[in-house]
Amino acid sequence: MKFSDKIKELRIEKGLSQSALAKKIGASQKAVDYWELGINEPKLSYIMGLVEAFGLSYDEFFSDIDNPSK
Repeated sequence: MKFSDKIKELRIEKGLSQSALAKKIGASQKAVDYWELGINEPKLSYIMGLVEAFGLSYDEFFSDIDNPSK
């Protein structure tokens, strides 16, 4: 699974709009949109916020994300 798809899937699963997720983690709605479109990837501080907002461990969050270096 792509990182962008994972963010979108979890956001929808939690019933959050892009704006609501952005507000929860201190980002802009446009940033969340860009992450979901695969245009940009979040900085580590936002990844930490995403993991917390989705109520997951880091292992759970990254478990099925494709590793582009493989």
